[in-house]
Amino acid sequence: MLAVEYHSNDDVHIVDLPIPEIGPGELLVQLQACGLCASDVMEWYMKPRAPIYPGHEPVGIVAAVSEGVQQFSIGQRVFIHHHVPCMVCHFCQRGSFSQCLTFRATRLYPGGLAEYIRVPALNVQLDVLPLPDDLSFGAATLIEPLACCVRGIDRAAIHAGDSVLVLGAGSNGLMLAQLAQQRGAVRVIIVDPIAYRRQRALDAGIDHALDPASEQENLLQQIYTVNDGRKPDIVLVTPSSISAMQQGLELVGPGGTVLFFAPPPPAATLPITPNTLFFQEISLHTSYSAGPYETRLALDLLRARRIHPETVITHQFPLKDASQAFQLVANPGDALKVVITCR
Repeated sequence: MLAVEYHSNDDVHIVDLPIPEIGPGELLVQLQACGLCASDVMEWYMKPRAPIYPGHEPVGIVAAVSEGVQQFSIGQRVFIHHHVPCMVCHFCQRGSFSQCLTFRATRLYPGGLAEYIRVPALNVQLDVLPLPDDLSFGAATLIEPLACCVRGIDRAAIHAGDSVLVLGAGSNGLMLAQLAQQRGAVRVIIVDPIAYRRQRALDAGIDHALDPASEQENLLQQIYTVNDGRKPDIVLVTPSSISAMQQGLELVGPGGTVLFFAPPPPAATLPITPNTLFFQEISLHTSYSAGPYETRLALDLLRARRIHPETVITHQFPLKDASQAFQLVANPGDALKVVITCR
């Protein structure tokens, strides 16, 4: 079978591997589509582990079922989650699924970008979801990233009537912005230096899309203009850069919340002013990955057309052209969500 083998953003191979054999309680899934995530081209995270077999947003068709599996059958369309929690440890009991040791140890083999994928028994039990016939495979690749956005929105604790600022109009930024509207935000503002992305946000129904490099007004003045002269109540920071995180802390209003949605490199440090955080009662949150509850809600949101895949997915590549897809995600420009297909 063919699989993507990653060495660096500029060194992505298509290699031939044996089709995995499955054991008790496991599934073999034939890949149909898999989205690419910004973390897939985050070289500080990827290169130290290379060569690796990436892909964590796959959907496909059940090709083989082992003994002990009764809830799935050959030919069934499914979403498969790459990580699953144990559901019983201290962290799981608190809802912190991504901190569970089992969550961090579980994974698909060889990865989500292979023609055939072995799904471990625990993943089969907890977070393989049947796909409805009315949801395309391309749209279903959004289940995992949308689940991460659902968790982020939950951790940001948006209330009805809040004003929300989203830094970054990539695919996650657009989904976060749409979710914020559905949580009752009275105004959602998105910021991105790329005109194409700002227009995509407006086309998706986001209230305002601002250019941080505008020569007419600086960003804070633009925000005051569209937000009744106030800083926003919630700021969602989707870039992983320290400068974006600093900007988020500077732009949030008193009593507000800042959410960091993507990780910087391990050695990066963020200067903060605790005095300001204290007297303005600023809350700072992070959000990493998603668990079984969020994936199910994400599937429901997609099926109910509460999130529109066509507002997010912009490019598709066949598996054999995965190298081009990785290059596009690493240097996105006009690209939002890139999906690799295997049909």
